[in-house]
Amino acid sequence: MKILIVDDEPLARARLRTLIGELAMAGVEVVGEAVDGVDAILAHESAPVDAVLLDIAMPRMDGLEAARHLAALEQPPAVIFCTAFDEHALAAFEAHAVDYLVKPVSRERLRIAIERARKFTAEQIRRIGDEVRQESRSHICARIRGSLRLVPIGEIAYFLAEDKYVVVHHDGGEVLIEESLKTLEDEFHGRFVRIHRNCLVAVDRITALERGGEGGTLAIVRGAKQPLEVSRRCLPTVRELIKHL
Repeated sequence: MKILIVDDEPLARARLRTLIGELAMAGVEVVGEAVDGVDAILAHESAPVDAVLLDIAMPRMDGLEAARHLAALEQPPAVIFCTAFDEHALAAFEAHAVDYLVKPVSRERLRIAIERARKFTAEQIRRIGDEVRQESRSHICARIRGSLRLVPIGEIAYFLAEDKYVVVHHDGGEVLIEESLKTLEDEFHGRFVRIHRNCLVAVDRITALERGGEGGTLAIVRGAKQPLEVSRRCLPTVRELIKHL
């Protein structure tokens, strides 16, 4: 059983590695470490593991969001949260991992968690990931030629629906994702606004509205190569937002 340790504190990672070594469980080995959720996802994608010991409070991407992304991968690992939260706070995360360890982690409790993770199937892990619901993601996860690309939400100018895909237009280019525009709109409500039936734009990227051909309206969006059409139905909402920018 291959294990990845994820924690932004070097001492915490070292302690878990030492405890696993002391357990001397047959077939169990630590094959890597990561400092946050983003590194964890990329590490697992390049060298899949069976289980991830995952801290919750980390910079850039926390453990809850990382668990959500990991569960959606083709080979999802079992997630065991290792956190400083007390037992009462952990009840709120009850459906998000195969087990929870409260720091400082005891050797016996770690052994039980690893044994439990061994029994979970990939389908069970995906089901757990589907139940993860947090405020909103800090990154969008896209697959490019077999590799993963994590795009920070703050770098996205707009989402454009095309056929069965959504094109994510960001500061570094474009990526395709298989998510619906409606799902994205619900998740990032207040941060992105629908300007057309097929387009969501980052609110803080809209710099102006101008008249287009045949009486239409166009949105000038920072980061977009050209103005984007605003439908008549969406125009009142967009205009109201512009007033408060």
